[in-house]
Amino acid sequence: MEELLGRIIAGKVTDENEKDYYVQASGTTFRLDKAEIKKPLKLGSVFKGFAYENEGHDMQITRDAPAAQVDHYGLGTVVRSQRTLGVFVNIGLPNKDIVVSLDDLPDIMELWPQQGDQLMIALREDAKQRLWGVLADGDIYQAIAQPAKKHMQNANVVARSYQLKLVGTRVITDHFELGFIHPSERETEPRLGEELHARVIGVREDGTLNLSLRPRTYEAIDDDSAMLLAALQHSEGGKLDFSDKSDPADIKAYFGISKGQFKRAIGHLLKDRQITQHDGALWLNQSPATTSDDDQPAE
Repeated sequence: MEELLGRIIAGKVTDENEKDYYVQASGTTFRLDKAEIKKPLKLGSVFKGFAYENEGHDMQITRDAPAAQVDHYGLGTVVRSQRTLGVFVNIGLPNKDIVVSLDDLPDIMELWPQQGDQLMIALREDAKQRLWGVLADGDIYQAIAQPAKKHMQNANVVARSYQLKLVGTRVITDHFELGFIHPSERETEPRLGEELHARVIGVREDGTLNLSLRPRTYEAIDDDSAMLLAALQHSEGGKLDFSDKSDPADIKAYFGISKGQFKRAIGHLLKDRQITQHDGALWLNQSPATTSDDDQPAE
């Protein structure tokens, strides 16, 4: 079976029944589902298709070749995992999922891909003629990558993690820019193959992105803080005649929240340096302090 499975091969149509044609290549007979064929095949004709062993251990050939093949990489979707084996990946075959071995997955099972995550894999055939998924390495991602543009600074991007390291997570965006997420720019470590919604905090000279999974400050604040900030933004001169010393009834009447909630909201905005409090009033910082690109963690 060497150099047959996981590849596009050519074989001769030798037989048929009501449901299938039978295609022979190098002494091996493959089943071809007639539902794939629009125009009937003649016995003795040559058929080219993708060869594999299906879940029922029958040799099968299909004209609908997946992108992932031996020596060819393509995206597949994780459908399930098995602790003692690895993860099963749907590459587009109707009756065959491809296993990525646990030996190629993170040591921590919580970081394994979950159902719906995607992996870029190629195929390999082992000595027992079984097909396995091979994860794309950094060189493959470098080969398909596009350089990021400077104007992407602070943009939102959708990315997928492909390499998990102690120094951080390597990702590729849906537009094929490479990115890096430092551990300080995430709450939890992403899974392998997980889709991530990130923002650009730096565009490096080599065309790769520094990314963050943390929300922008205005996205991170709670509802009460957001309401208070909006009130200041719409006030005359960015000032409100309230403070943490204001009467609870006045606070309730104007903002609709308790004094305790009001003080917590003030504390949050003061901590983020979005407001100041003096002379018995709250003042909006017109140019709140932000972290510059130069202060972002480097890989």
